[in-house]
Amino acid sequence: MTAVTELWSYRNLIYNLAQRELRSRYKKSILGWAWSLINPASTLLIFSFVFGVLFGAKPPTTAGNGHTDSFALYLFCGLIVWNFFSGTLTGSIGSLQAAGPLLNKVYFPPACPPIANMFTVLLQAVIEGGILLVIMVVLGNVGLTLLLFPVVLVFVGLFALGLGMVAAVYNVYLRDVNYLVGIGMNVLFYATPIVYPIGQVQQHLPSWAFSIYEKNPLVHFVAWSRDTFYTLTWPSWSSLLGTAAVSLAVFAVGASIFTRKARNVIEEL
Repeated sequence: MTAVTELWSYRNLIYNLAQRELRSRYKKSILGWAWSLINPASTLLIFSFVFGVLFGAKPPTTAGNGHTDSFALYLFCGLIVWNFFSGTLTGSIGSLQAAGPLLNKVYFPPACPPIANMFTVLLQAVIEGGILLVIMVVLGNVGLTLLLFPVVLVFVGLFALGLGMVAAVYNVYLRDVNYLVGIGMNVLFYATPIVYPIGQVQQHLPSWAFSIYEKNPLVHFVAWSRDTFYTLTWPSWSSLLGTAAVSLAVFAVGASIFTRKARNVIEEL
């Protein structure tokens, strides 16, 4: 039985794990599911105030409708991608650890908890995307580029899950991995053009350094999201095909490492 076939046979378990995570996330909370809106909204307001008001940041271009000029919306497009990526990667580590007692009682593929976590974070990303879509509809800034949003989610999810599975399995053997990932995520956030336009990076870096900077897949994912909701333009084929290939490669390598190492994970957990 191949790994894919085995995971498919445990699809109901993945669904139940995702449901359990969603139910427990806001358990004993007065506001409940409202936190799924409050958390991203608070992050958006903080960054909009710090960078948009205090530092006077402006979007490098107007929206696709030709007149909307909002740094908050420009920022929101990038935060959707980052929240999905960050939640999938870091959540994979926690989900595998949390599943330890269950794995010791009954067998199931250790990849099930990270995959279930990705689906719960995916739901959050869809909610955030829906909110942004409603705002853009009110502003009259929508187009066929909305078809790009599912593509963004698929390849961000594969990229993040590939990295997350590697981090999760190595964290079982060396708990320092979790702390190193936290530090790396802080660095990566500011190494991605989320709170600033990529044009500023191009102005301050030499061409060879900027070419390296552009190799970061998140740079392209954020650009795709802004193409989808804000500028209403289509990314280049080189960006689409190149970044998609990197995402698939990272996922394939990550899944291979996880499958090979996960044989001993249950004992370590």
